[in-house]
Amino acid sequence: QVQLVESGGGLVQAGGSLRLSCTLSRPTFSNYAMGWFRQAPGKERGFVTTISMSFGSAYYADSVKGRFTISRDSAKNTVYLHMNSLKPEDTAVYYCAAGDRVTPSTVTSGDEYDYWGKGTLVTVSA
Repeated sequence: QVQLVESGGGLVQAGGSLRLSCTLSRPTFSNYAMGWFRQAPGKERGFVTTISMSFGSAYYADSVKGRFTISRDSAKNTVYLHMNSLKPEDTAVYYCAAGDRVTPSTVTSGDEYDYWGKGTLVTVSA
């Protein structure tokens, strides 16, 4: 019933930009957060950014601050990830996640998110 669908992944050169989108279909809650995690080959899944769909509060991993921007369209249950100045180390599968029990102190924990997309691959060439 509840699904997250990501789009926008692809191949881009270092220094380039890319925009990812994620839409939550048939939400069963009103106050919730949507964000992005990523997993590089052979690495653990890590937090990238998240945003409160109700209040707009955004949080970023240190590695992407100043380069990535998350935005929301609450009416469409959609979040966007604007990625600028991309680096080869940004190469990963990017997963959209959503949850209604995420708090400011737990935003970086994937365990706090209840729904996950299947992922979209971002490849940054040197």
